[in-house]
Amino acid sequence: MIAVLNGANLNMLGRRDLTQYGSLTLSELESRVYAWAGEINLTARCFQTNHEGALIDHIHEAAGWATGMIVNPGAWTHYSYAIRDALEIVAAPVVEVHLSDIATREEWRRQSVIRDVVDHAIAGEGPDGYRLALEWLRGTLAHG
Repeated sequence: MIAVLNGANLNMLGRRDLTQYGSLTLSELESRVYAWAGEINLTARCFQTNHEGALIDHIHEAAGWATGMIVNPGAWTHYSYAIRDALEIVAAPVVEVHLSDIATREEWRRQSVIRDVVDHAIAGEGPDGYRLALEWLRGTLAHG
């Protein structure tokens, strides 16, 4: 089971800056994630919150059942050492995903405080970043 965790403001997809995030809603993105996971014989469980502590709690919980994790913390990527610390204890492989290319955006968005505790990172691929993350996890899990 793959935990797909989305953070702050991702519930506003489809209404946020369309040039950066596209027109897909969170519900549509989650439907695609479930379909993509099924196509490669994985099962996904999606979760989104705008509350940092709730994301941390969910990381802790998922660490007990997830065989892999995809995390897009949103703006917390750039400053939440609490989320970083929670991810650091996850034994399963973790992929950091961002819809936009954070390396080419505003200066404050260019740093990821979680990058050094995740196994792989994908940015700037839009919704397909989640598909790429699932495929990466599938390959990693297959090679044990």
